[in-house]
Amino acid sequence: MSIQAYQTNSVETASPGELTLMLYNGCLKFIKLAGKAMEMKNYEQKNIHIQKAQKIIQELMITLDQGASISKEIMPLYEFINRRLLDANLNNDLIILSEAQDLVTELRDTWKEVIRQTRQQQYGEGGNV
Repeated sequence: MSIQAYQTNSVETASPGELTLMLYNGCLKFIKLAGKAMEMKNYEQKNIHIQKAQKIIQELMITLDQGASISKEIMPLYEFINRRLLDANLNNDLIILSEAQDLVTELRDTWKEVIRQTRQQQYGEGGNV
């Protein structure tokens, strides 16, 4: 099986929780690539990677369950991250980019823990992510 076929299969068989985790990981990947491009003064690549990270944050915003009480706390955080990515892009600012990365990492790690706990409740011990 090719890597692309494996990745496609992973996405197609993933639970909604796992898909959200994939989005967080993808966002972090693009933020890191943007930081490397910024350090190398490759502003075109920096812009492309930050825009990809922003698209992921926007997708998370669109798919956020507005009926869930936690949404009222998460939506402003997504909006803040999106704004910081824009600021980092406009100002070529690694510190702001790092701030956005830290926030996405915290969300991703929290989400991983939620998935782990949910699996433990569903399947007993051993529900590692």
